[in-house]
Amino acid sequence: MKNAIRYFLFLIAFSSFAQEKLSVYFDFDQHQLNETAVKKINSWIAEGKDYQVTKLYGFCDWKGTNSYNDTLALQRVNEVYNFLIASEIDVIKDIEIRGFGENFEQSPVQGENRRVTIIYQVKNKVAEVEKKLETINELPKESLKDKIKGAKKGDVIKLDNIYFFNNSAKVVPKSEPTLYDLLCVMVDNPKLKIEIQGHICCKRPDEYEVISTARARAVYNYLIRGKIDRSRMTFKGYGVSRPVYKIPEKNALEEDENRRVEILILEN
Repeated sequence: MKNAIRYFLFLIAFSSFAQEKLSVYFDFDQHQLNETAVKKINSWIAEGKDYQVTKLYGFCDWKGTNSYNDTLALQRVNEVYNFLIASEIDVIKDIEIRGFGENFEQSPVQGENRRVTIIYQVKNKVAEVEKKLETINELPKESLKDKIKGAKKGDVIKLDNIYFFNNSAKVVPKSEPTLYDLLCVMVDNPKLKIEIQGHICCKRPDEYEVISTARARAVYNYLIRGKIDRSRMTFKGYGVSRPVYKIPEKNALEEDENRRVEILILEN
């Protein structure tokens, strides 16, 4: 029941965190904001919400060379960026700026391709999400011992709070409590046999990946050092073949869910 409540609150928080978009359109072969675009941005500003702009994407129609359209797309982005700054809109310091030129799925209506898309969030919504996430974290969590106790053959259990240094199989120190809990569970349940499964995020499904295997092996080696019999454990890396969320992920939350270590119950 506790897990169901936590999951429900997570969904509420996640849905609230979705970023919003505003697109403005440009005249053919122009990067200056036209009157219609200025009115649209000003109307958006006039809503009086506490905006925070996180990304600016520029696009062009297919006419002209790729190089020319790439440059024009970025000129349009810069035009919008400068207008937002002049209008005292909060634009984050490390804003993501991209010019797609004509390299995107073009609309058959050429005017829709000549645009800049402003991606933003409303700050008070962000604050609400942070409060909801705090509530989720305050809920008492089911211990690994309890999860194992109720598990049967074929069940998969995620090991919470297992973290690795970037692009490596070296476990960060704050993961030690979870590893120790797993070791204790293995000691207390001598009939328990498991497969340790490593998963990663942020890669194309057809890419070969060894990091997930190395991370699963790192957990395996920790248990070996804790005197757990090798015959009770196997390990395997699944790369990105079993994502929780479709790759490429939409945000950091989805990346975190995909980047994980799990155990498959073989015998209990």
